[in-house]
Amino acid sequence: MAVSTVVLALTLAGCAIPGWVPLIGQKDTPPPRRAVAPGSEIVPSPVVGQAVTTPVRPDADDTVADRIVAIVNNDAITLAELQESITVFRQENRQQTSATDEELSRQFLTKLIDNRLQLQEAEREKIVVDDTELNEELAERMKRFGTKTVEEFEALVRAQGLTLDAVKKRLRDTLRVGRLVRRKVSLRVSVTDPEIAQYIDENRAKLETGLAYHARHILIVPESDTDAGWEAARIRADLIRTQIVQGADFAELARQNSRDASAKDGGDLGTLHRGELSQDIEERILGLRPGEVSHPRRSRLGHHVFRLESKETLEGDTLQQVRQQVREILFRQKYDARLEVWLKEIKQRAIIEVRM
Repeated sequence: MAVSTVVLALTLAGCAIPGWVPLIGQKDTPPPRRAVAPGSEIVPSPVVGQAVTTPVRPDADDTVADRIVAIVNNDAITLAELQESITVFRQENRQQTSATDEELSRQFLTKLIDNRLQLQEAEREKIVVDDTELNEELAERMKRFGTKTVEEFEALVRAQGLTLDAVKKRLRDTLRVGRLVRRKVSLRVSVTDPEIAQYIDENRAKLETGLAYHARHILIVPESDTDAGWEAARIRADLIRTQIVQGADFAELARQNSRDASAKDGGDLGTLHRGELSQDIEERILGLRPGEVSHPRRSRLGHHVFRLESKETLEGDTLQQVRQQVREILFRQKYDARLEVWLKEIKQRAIIEVRM
């Protein structure tokens, strides 16, 4: 059965392992799918909580779509489900993957097993999604795919050989698993202010890399490559700096004297980020206070005079933005760790048989 990317993406997105972390004050949104290493949980150990791998008979017919490829606590996963997952992945990542069908089969079977375990947990927890919530989610999906009415959406689904009831079931399962994961994982994770402060202190240099600064520049080139020529250029650069400090217009002096490409713009280097200029030049500029002019500095090109116009620092509004970013980073780390522990817990209670 040919199934389009759009509809498969809609129907198979349900029950993916949540990788999304809800932030305080934000509305819950569906979690993205989480990457799973191929075969990471499928090991040939016949004990409760680990997958038992049963080789397929040589004469087995792999074209039978309803052949069972795994059993999770007496709940079957079919070859059709596995093939659909791989089809969607290949359609959405045509240029980004070189994985073989065998590698993808192991990867996506692992994901399907994890998904099924989560659904079974939601059933045990008696998590229910009412029709109102389901219809709201369906309306969001309809809007995303450009259909205005249920009838129009149903026609799109039927054109791909699927049914609206099947789509609704997938969406309901997605919502049930999302609610379960929030209960078992998200609500049990928190980030404290001291943890944020410690992270900032330990990673200050890395965090400052993305901060911007604005500077101007004048380059004085020696008229001859001799000691006398270089000394004359230094004296001229120092005189220009003195004029600027005494109130002369930096931009005008840059236009008249600078040999840098920025001269036509009054020496304006524009908005820069850490790492764009050479380290020694950048350190000299960032060592200035806003409005301060540097003493001439020699390079192989000539003598440079810089003025720092402004720079972002880890203070005020910028610090608050960084703190929020750090909160998200730490929440994600704790969330992923807690999710992994929880998945291991439910696998330890499961009986999983893999028939591949």
